[in-house]
Amino acid sequence: REAERGRFLLRNGRGARFTEPQALEGEDWLVAAEVEGRGREARIFRAAAIAPEEIEAHFGGQIEERREIRWDEGAGRVVARRRRMLGSLALAEAPLRDPDPAELGRALLDGIRAAGLDALPWSKETAQLRARLEFLGHQNPDGWPEASETALEAALEEWLLPFLSGLKRLDDLKRVDLSQALLTRVGWERQAELDRLAPTHLEVPSGSRIRIDYSDPDAPALAVRLQEVFGLTETPRIAGGRVPITMRLLSPAHRPVQVTQDLASFWHDAYFEVRKDMRGRYPKHYWPEDPLEAEATRRTK
Repeated sequence: REAERGRFLLRNGRGARFTEPQALEGEDWLVAAEVEGRGREARIFRAAAIAPEEIEAHFGGQIEERREIRWDEGAGRVVARRRRMLGSLALAEAPLRDPDPAELGRALLDGIRAAGLDALPWSKETAQLRARLEFLGHQNPDGWPEASETALEAALEEWLLPFLSGLKRLDDLKRVDLSQALLTRVGWERQAELDRLAPTHLEVPSGSRIRIDYSDPDAPALAVRLQEVFGLTETPRIAGGRVPITMRLLSPAHRPVQVTQDLASFWHDAYFEVRKDMRGRYPKHYWPEDPLEAEATRRTK
C-alpha cells in the first residue's frame, strides 16, 4: 500500500486503486485478483489481503536482494540501503553497512548536478581560480582546457569525483579542497604557467598589489585609484602578452572615472578633462599636470 489510503503499487510498477471504498483499503499487502485499466493507474475489482510471511512462502524464489546507493532529492543526501524486492515492490529494507566510498561519491555527483556548481564551497580565492582557468580556456593559449560552467559540469567525474569519497550531503562539500580539485584539470606541473599567464594580482606603480577580476573571460579588469598608476605608460597585458587588462580607473571615492584598454591614449587626451573635474571635487588629492612623470601614491598627497 502506498501512503495514500486506497492506493497500491503493483508488482509491475504501475499504480492501482479500488473502484469504490471498502475495508481492504487499509491493508498493507494485497493479492489483486482482478485488475483492469491502462496507463499509470489501474482499477482493482477483486483482491484479498496477504501477510508478508505468505509473500515469502509463495514468491521466495522470485525475491531479489538489491543494493541501492543513490541521491535522494527529498532527503537531501545520498541513501545507501539493502532492499528485498519482488518486482517493483520493496518488501523490506535496511541501511547498507560499509557502502563503497566511491559509489557514494558518484551518487553525490547527481545531487551536485541537480543543484548546479553553486552548491560547491566557493571562496573568493577558489572563485577567482575558476575564473582564471575559464579565461585561459576561453583564450586557449597553449591548449588550456575549457573551464566554463558547462565544461566543468560535463567533466565532474574527472576533476571532482576523486575528492568526494565517502561524502553523502551537500554540506559535506565544505571538506573538499576545491582549489586542488580544480587544478587537476591542468595538472600541478602547469601551476607556475597558470600564475604567469593569468596572475591573481598585478603590482601597480604605487606598490599596491591589486586583485585582477576575471569574471569576464574576454576582458579581465583591474580596478585601481588613478593616483596609483601615475607613470604607468602602457596598458598591462596577460596571457603571454595577448590580452590587455581593462583598466577601471577610480576616483578617491573609488568610483570609476575612466575605463580603458589604452592607457597611453588616456594620458595623452582624456586625463586632462578628468583632472579638471577631479581637482574641483577632490582638491586635497594629487592631480599633476604630467601624469607620466608624477610619482604614483596611495596617499592623499
